[in-house]
Amino acid sequence: MTNIHAITNLNQQLQRLVAEACSHPARSLMRRQKLSEIVRVVMKSGKLWKENTPYYNDALQQTWLYFCRNPEQYNLNSCSVITWLDNCLKWRLQDFRSQEAEIQAKTVPLSSLSIENITNTIESLPAAADIPPILSETYQWVMTDPDNDLTSTHVKGRPDVTCQVLILRRLPPETPWKNIAKEFNLPPSTAPNFYKRECLPRLRNFALRQGYHEIGH
Repeated sequence: MTNIHAITNLNQQLQRLVAEACSHPARSLMRRQKLSEIVRVVMKSGKLWKENTPYYNDALQQTWLYFCRNPEQYNLNSCSVITWLDNCLKWRLQDFRSQEAEIQAKTVPLSSLSIENITNTIESLPAAADIPPILSETYQWVMTDPDNDLTSTHVKGRPDVTCQVLILRRLPPETPWKNIAKEFNLPPSTAPNFYKRECLPRLRNFALRQGYHEIGH
């Protein structure tokens, strides 16, 4: 009974936040703040659909980008916010499954697809898209790497494991360190140690330049 009560409260909280976000003008600060709060509440709840696929995080990221651009698409009378997001996520996962089949046929590494998908998603956004600003700005900075610093800083002896690659995988929603170690065939402590030493300082400096508090962990 307690669990059902908690789920009911979560649904009511999210519906209220969506309504508040939609009540503010597009591209307004208050709207972006409410959208950011929704992202935090949902991710903290752990209620979103999960599956163990290499493209799950990219599909989830696209789901958030779509939601933050189109919160009015949610219909209060049709289902809960979580269920609506689940459906959006499952559609994107199906798209990735189709892409994966094509990629495997062409023998293109999935790791490169992941970065390309994020790049294409960001480049397709309008300049003033209604997404949490720090998320949009950070992804844009990481992908463009204006100083060529993120792509040139890498794990010793592994030029494929760069700051750019690791930051992309650790930005919300985060790829677990054990998954990263498996993907790049690294000892468990190599990537997190390198991230703390080289990536976090760069993320923090970027956040400060943008006027935000620390990001990344």
